[in-house]
Formats: sequence, C-alpha cells, structure tokens
Amino acid sequence: MCLSGRWVTRPSVVRTAENPDPALVRAATALAARLGTDDNHSVAAAARDADGRVVTGVNVYHFTGGPCAELVVLGAAVAEGAGPLVRIVAAGDRGRGVLPPCGRCRQALLDLWPDIEVLVPGAGGAVRAVPVRELLPHTYVWADHQEPDPS
Repeated sequence: MCLSGRWVTRPSVVRTAENPDPALVRAATALAARLGTDDNHSVAAAARDADGRVVTGVNVYHFTGGPCAELVVLGAAVAEGAGPLVRIVAAGDRGRGVLPPCGRCRQALLDLWPDIEVLVPGAGGAVRAVPVRELLPHTYVWADHQEPDPS
C-alpha cells in the first residue's frame, strides 16, 4: 500500500511567521492521518515545486532500512515531472505533527536540492522554514568533490 506520487492541489493560503506554508503542512499531516496504525508506513511528506505543485509520499519501513518519506517524495517528484523543489515537510502518524528530517534525508536534500527550505517544528507548536544548508552546517557537499566536467 504505497501512497507516494499523488499530486495535491490546494488554494493559496495566507502564510504567517508561525507557519510559512500551511497548505503544505496540511497535505503532509492529512496523509499521515490516513496511515492509521500501519507500522510499515508511519511518516508522510509533502514537497512543493517552483510552480506551486505539491507531491506527497510516505516512508516504507523495512528492517533492512527502507526509505524515509522525504526520499520517497524526491523520487515521486521526479516521476511526476515536478519542477525544482523549493520546500519540503514531513509529518508523523498518530498526531505526531511536523517532524525534522533525519541526517540521511538532510544530506540527500542538500545534495539534490541545495536551495530547498525544510519546514521543521518551532517553539510553541509553530512551524518554521529553514534552508537545508542550516540543518547541516560544516557538512560534506557531494558536488564540491566531483571531478570537473572536461567539456
């Protein structure tokens, strides 16, 4: 039961300092709420592209190390032809709310979308947008260590 790759369209909403993209948070939390008690799928994520389109996905737990919801969304966005991703958020099932990405997801986001904003929990239940680079200060940047293109 994989729910990844479903486009969500929402009317524009007012952004506030407490939540810079409420529609994106709603897309992730609504999907997370539909997961029920399935331990194999316990986190949902939603990402917005530069055109405003939203793509969603869920994690795939497996004892060998399945992909997190954020990584599923990255693949789904490519499969759906989304433009450059500008913002992403993850939400936990059972009312856990917005979750920060794990280290692996932070590194993948930085390598693939270095200018993306990540919505993370803030003080008092607020949600704040943080550039992915701020989530990984002094980190290894894959592109910085690649051979230059000889052409």
